Amino acid sequence: MGSLASVYLLSFFFTLHLALPVYIGSSFLGTLVDERTIGLIYAAGAILAIFGLYLIPRLLRAMGDFEATLLFMGFETLAVFGIAMFEDPTVLITLFILSLVLVYLISFDLDVIVEGLSKESSTGTIRGLYLTAGNVAWVLSPVLAAGILTNGDYWRVYLAAAVLFLPALIIFNKKLNRFKDPLYRVTPFFKTLREVIRRRDIRYIFGASFLLNFFFAWMVIYTPIYLHEHLGFDWGNIGVIFSIMLVPFLLLEAPLGRLADKVWGEKEMLSIGFVIIAVSTAAMAFVTDNSFFTWALLLFTTRVGASMVEVMVETYLFKKIKAGESHILSLHRSLRPLSYVIGPLIGAVALTLLPFNYIFLVLGLITLFGLRFSLGIRDTK
Repeated sequence: MGSLASVYLLSFFFTLHLALPVYIGSSFLGTLVDERTIGLIYAAGAILAIFGLYLIPRLLRAMGDFEATLLFMGFETLAVFGIAMFEDPTVLITLFILSLVLVYLISFDLDVIVEGLSKESSTGTIRGLYLTAGNVAWVLSPVLAAGILTNGDYWRVYLAAAVLFLPALIIFNKKLNRFKDPLYRVTPFFKTLREVIRRRDIRYIFGASFLLNFFFAWMVIYTPIYLHEHLGFDWGNIGVIFSIMLVPFLLLEAPLGRLADKVWGEKEMLSIGFVIIAVSTAAMAFVTDNSFFTWALLLFTTRVGASMVEVMVETYLFKKIKAGESHILSLHRSLRPLSYVIGPLIGAVALTLLPFNYIFLVLGLITLFGLRFSLGIRDTK
């Protein structure tokens, strides 16, 4: 098995591991703390992840990507097993936060490996296939989680997630131990920030990426609660709805990545994606019945837009940076946890002012601002 094929298989198992509990995470925390504290736990993990992503170029330079990733994967396995085994709320919350941080760091390290194995002429194709391998796991995970979750036994989902991570650990250790590290640049934070601001295309694609991750953060935290607690869907139906919702990532990202390489640039598809996200998300505010098919179609449409934005952001960014520019990649990947800091704070304010369903209207309006960024970039075609 070649290096890229190994990375694609690794992406599947790693994503299955992290995706299996992702949509039940907020409900799991709800058994430990009140609803107002759930967002703060996510925010705490996100803040620590930002700090870790700032430090990681130094760690990669000192240890190398393979050794650092193997270390993170080992700790992640233990953390998720611990969530399944322990009962003390303080221990569980600590392990939950630790797992959040480790997932961000492992994702970053795998990005470095994929970039190191990519050629610019095929970046869109390789990134699209890498994302698609993970998206197969995203589609499968909600149904699997719903099938495993019985009588509120969230620990079963975490135990399954830990077991499913073991193949990823084995593949990584056996197939990628000869990865040759690029020369990692260690650049102070504010110097990196100034560099990103100075490079117009990087600045705009960072803005687009933050809005996409902001959208994901709100959806992950608030959609399961809304469907389960406010509309009365059971977890079995929610699992199927979420699997249908995620199908666009599986179907669209690889072909759109090839189109970005061979036919179109990224600007047009990025802009169309933001419009689809904004309109379909805003429409969620006005659908208050619990029709399975209505919600499956509506959430499916939001992810058509999100899949377009995600693969275009990834393709464009990795065409604009080199493998050794881990400082820029580190800052970019910190946008995801940053969205989990800002998202719950704005969400908490919105919930104090508006009925729950109208937070999706707010989210739709916020994501429409993505056109400011998508229309500002200079196409690679």
